[in-house]
Amino acid sequence: MWAVWGAMLLGVATGVRAEAPVQSVAEPEHASSPSATVPSVPYGERRDVHAFIEHMAERHGFERGHLLRLFQQVQRDERVLAAIQPSGSPGKRSWQAYRRRFVERRHIERGLVFWQAHAPTLHAASERFGVPPEVITSIIGIETFYGRVQGRFPTLASLTTLAFDYPPRADLFRRELEEFLLLARENQTDPLSYQGSYAGALGQPQFLPSSLRRYAVDFDGDQRIDLSGNTADAIGSVASFLAKHGWQSGGTVAVQAKVRGFPPAELLDGKVEPHWGRVELRDGGISPLPKKDERVALVDLATPGQATEYWLGYPNFYVIARYNRSSHYAMAVFQLAEKLRQGYSKLSTHKSTPHHDNAVTHKRHSAR
Repeated sequence: MWAVWGAMLLGVATGVRAEAPVQSVAEPEHASSPSATVPSVPYGERRDVHAFIEHMAERHGFERGHLLRLFQQVQRDERVLAAIQPSGSPGKRSWQAYRRRFVERRHIERGLVFWQAHAPTLHAASERFGVPPEVITSIIGIETFYGRVQGRFPTLASLTTLAFDYPPRADLFRRELEEFLLLARENQTDPLSYQGSYAGALGQPQFLPSSLRRYAVDFDGDQRIDLSGNTADAIGSVASFLAKHGWQSGGTVAVQAKVRGFPPAELLDGKVEPHWGRVELRDGGISPLPKKDERVALVDLATPGQATEYWLGYPNFYVIARYNRSSHYAMAVFQLAEKLRQGYSKLSTHKSTPHHDNAVTHKRHSAR
């Protein structure tokens, strides 16, 4: 899944926004088991880092000596630079290959176990933020396999490496490094103690530091936010993010489209933000048509050697894509969520769990 976010870092994915993406998502196999590397010069000895330290001191009141000592303990991590590079032999994008990684038996079975274990919390988050439990569960499942794979890269070294030794997105990661240091200070936590993805994403939902500071919530009321070890905070924070990006309670996510012939090229503009109305879709031979005042995106999901799937992405589909700017990602979240909803509904018919039933039926998708 990191292949999607890595592409976005390189400016390949559609609609890269100024605000940093939330998370890293699952790490690729070649980056999942860090190995020893030859040490480089400590960052505390570099002039560009000295300028960054000065910025942090003047803007945020950090003690210069403290930051200098901190960066003296950090060296460039070659594993991070290797992991973020695009594949040397990229193949054609395949929706079905991508889908098989997440909408599959293990993710469904483990997701149902996760839902059962945290049903009261998921129900509470759904009631508070209007986001269905299956969508929250699906995102955590795709990001970190329900909290099991959160990344083992030292966050300070990862962000520093990308901020000062990865020119394509140095500005982005320098901002994230700034946010990370602020986060560590606010939490009164040693910056050297954090671990996460190779791009600095943290916790079960894989929030980057800027998103963690902006959208994370203390959902269990213990006066601290912990997205790594506290599943309640992770659940509430995912719901908070989606709600603050415009999630419509009870709204449609996506509907598979029927196409007469081939859709006009202008409708396939790669955008996931809803912007096409009834007239454009009708003229393009697309059905079913949205309501008069609704706007949708036309999403094409191609698989080499197979017929392309076309979907209408509604505002909630776009909200999921704000978590990771990829139509493949948003569709995988939606389809895994549907599998989880269906599975949990079957479980509920064999158990007397009224509030679980409400969590499923109160806020379910209308896309079918």
